[in-house]
Amino acid sequence: MTEEEQIAAYIASQPEPKRNDMQALHELTLGVLPGCKLWFEDGKNSEGRVVSNPNIGYGSYTIKYADGKTRDFFQIGLSANTTGISVYILGIKDKTYLAQTFGEKLGNASVTGYCIKFRKLKDINTDVLAAAIKYGFEAQQD
Repeated sequence: MTEEEQIAAYIASQPEPKRNDMQALHELTLGVLPGCKLWFEDGKNSEGRVVSNPNIGYGSYTIKYADGKTRDFFQIGLSANTTGISVYILGIKDKTYLAQTFGEKLGNASVTGYCIKFRKLKDINTDVLAAAIKYGFEAQQD
């Protein structure tokens, strides 16, 4: 299956209303990041064991490890979880920036150094979320 097919199957596997929220967030992210690289991580390790929730990924950046090794990974992630939805904005150097800049404006969401978590899409301001996604993507382009 292609990345697009895996993403479509993942979204379709979600119960309503989360399915509609995930589809809307996928479309919002593609609107903010047109033409970006798409990823799908199924949440399984090399032995096939589930170690995390599946993630839809957008964009690409290189993670540099202390030992000098590198790995390409997505910049923006979208994942359904048991309590709602998480949007991951990875690679931001200032771990207080998301919460300080977007936290109060987002609505009913919790914001950490790299994750915005909420129960339902209607609980948040999607324009503010789009701005946070755009910031995270552009921060990695520097």
